[in-house]
Amino acid sequence: MADKSGNHKVSGIYLRRSLWSGLLFGIGLIAFIDETVFHQLLHWHHFYDKSTLEIGLVSDGLFHAFSWFSTIGALFMLADLKRREAWHVKRWWGGVLLGAGVFQLYDGIIQHKLMLLHQIRYVDNVFYYDMIWNIFALAMIGIGTAIISAAGKGTIRQKGRFQ
Repeated sequence: MADKSGNHKVSGIYLRRSLWSGLLFGIGLIAFIDETVFHQLLHWHHFYDKSTLEIGLVSDGLFHAFSWFSTIGALFMLADLKRREAWHVKRWWGGVLLGAGVFQLYDGIIQHKLMLLHQIRYVDNVFYYDMIWNIFALAMIGIGTAIISAAGKGTIRQKGRFQ
């Protein structure tokens, strides 16, 4: 429905889909970065470090597949939103940061400390690594939430671009 300036209000369902697409993309992106940087390039840990190296590598492969399923699912949702000219860019980027932060905080608290699947790095004093990991996660959550809140409901302007 157009307002007085000719802009169209965004349907609630498309606002939610933009947010969910961003959340899934953020989860997939941060999982991909974690797996690539910390598992493969730096060799700090595997997804599951409580068994043999072979099991650790298989767990990394499954983790990598999870990250790609999340990313690809998010991109299919994004393509549909763009096709419908209903992509809310700010809510999507807020969702990316929120999803990445929530996943990283889950990884840092649940997987590292409660389930003991692996540590960030196997050193004598892992405390500083844990703090940086979780503070970075909280920062992404805070910034993502602020972007989503500031984005509000949004309107469609020139050729489907949302503000």
